[in-house]
Amino acid sequence: MNSPARGANDQTHEVFNQAPPLTGYNLFSTDRTLVQAVERAGAGWAHAQITELGQLLGTEEAQRWGFEANENKPVLHTHDPYGNRRDEVLFHPAWHRLMQTSVAHQVHSLPWSEKRSGAHAARAALMMLTAQNELGHTCPISMTFSGFAALRKEPDLAREWEPKILSSIYDPQFRPASGKSGALLGMGMTEKQGGSDVRANTTRAERIGNSHEYLVTGHKWFCSAPMCDAFLILAQASKGLSCFLLPRWTPTGERNSFYIQRLKDKMGNRSNASSEVEFAGAWAHLVGEEGRGVSTIIEMVHHTRLDCAIAATAIMRQGTVQALHHARHRKAFGKLLMEQPLMRNVLADLLIESEAATLLIMRLASSFDARESHSHERAFGRIATAIAKYWLCKRAPMHVGEALECHGGNGYVEESPMPRLYREAPLYSIWEGSGNVICLDILRALAKEPDSAEALRHEIKAASHLDKRLDAFLIDIEEQLASAQDSEAQARRLAEKLALALQASLVIRHSSPAVAEAFLESRFNGDHGYTFGTLPASIDVKSILASEI
Repeated sequence: MNSPARGANDQTHEVFNQAPPLTGYNLFSTDRTLVQAVERAGAGWAHAQITELGQLLGTEEAQRWGFEANENKPVLHTHDPYGNRRDEVLFHPAWHRLMQTSVAHQVHSLPWSEKRSGAHAARAALMMLTAQNELGHTCPISMTFSGFAALRKEPDLAREWEPKILSSIYDPQFRPASGKSGALLGMGMTEKQGGSDVRANTTRAERIGNSHEYLVTGHKWFCSAPMCDAFLILAQASKGLSCFLLPRWTPTGERNSFYIQRLKDKMGNRSNASSEVEFAGAWAHLVGEEGRGVSTIIEMVHHTRLDCAIAATAIMRQGTVQALHHARHRKAFGKLLMEQPLMRNVLADLLIESEAATLLIMRLASSFDARESHSHERAFGRIATAIAKYWLCKRAPMHVGEALECHGGNGYVEESPMPRLYREAPLYSIWEGSGNVICLDILRALAKEPDSAEALRHEIKAASHLDKRLDAFLIDIEEQLASAQDSEAQARRLAEKLALALQASLVIRHSSPAVAEAFLESRFNGDHGYTFGTLPASIDVKSILASEI
């Protein structure tokens, strides 16, 4: 007698030895390094706010927003059904939930609205949590935060836009900013013929009479977040390259001559609408002095580079957390991955890299807090921003690749957050200056701003007397600094060494003895292979992992 046929819905096997989804946890309170750094930076007053956001972003609902926003990419509508220009980008509701959450928690504005000390550090922590959940929407959030820093070069214009930009209400309506509850800023610098060489820009700005108003004609190869309310752009005026605020609507309430040609089909960052745009006599207002566009917009770039470093750090942190979670639940060859010596070496190595990155971005954020009142901190922030941006953005792709491999094949399927992290990772080394551009900027700061070099030395030497390995490393750095300007081709080597020295100084002062020893022995003494998971046998891996279990 034949056995009954099984139906399509009959159970065919039991699912076991699989890690459950990592959800229902607090991204902030589970990150000991970040919690301590927030307190150390004098931002303890924001502990409740950061904790609240950390709890929300760890929920299944908030995690789903990130998946849905990337699975349902923004759609460009250039024209309406009757042939009129529309130039609007429509987003999935999940995108709007992400934006609403970040704006409500002031990730776009906290240092500009909060006068208490430590506001930049508090905002860096908020940004790091937000970026762990979904990175695409942080583009307009970062542009708004950074753009307002540059907009202050034109006080009257800043006062006009301040109430909308600093608002905690996300208002996605496509209408003049004067009729909205909140406003966001974007940026358009690069053009197809020049890229990072912005002085090759061909976009022209013609002054209207003797006013600060101009008509701009030209294009932008990358225009970040085209549904923002206004953009800081660069264009050639009579005295040279200048900075302008170009809104989507003119002061008279008409749509500005801002035309979206297409959205970029990107490898990652899919939830965010990056675009190519054309200006055809678009109305704009001068920001700063005519002919001083680069020095005006560099303030925006400086803050955005901070966010690039934060994003890279967030990728490393989330990759580490996901790898640890998987290793705690998955068995192979008779025992949990977490119990296996080689996997423990890999996980400890990932943790060390993540912790050193977190310490660096939080120290950097603290320098932004003190830059107005302490010239030393401003000088340190000037060069440390470039160093951190270069190094952390280079480390993130390698780091997340290793974290993905900890999951085996499960890390390579789209139901996992790992592919999205992996696709995002290379972006931040490109955004706001690729690696070579940043390294040349470091050389420029060392040559033209001696206070920056001295502030950097001072920060590194704060721990030099605590470990002989750092002392020896500093001798090598000083020799390379002496010949830095004569060896442009070696700028990347110098940037790496400066970054490692900074991280070592911070790790020695603020990490556990086990983490500090592992960092110094592997990153400084050369007792490390070419991949993660090659820490020397002498390292106390048990103590390093114990802090995260």
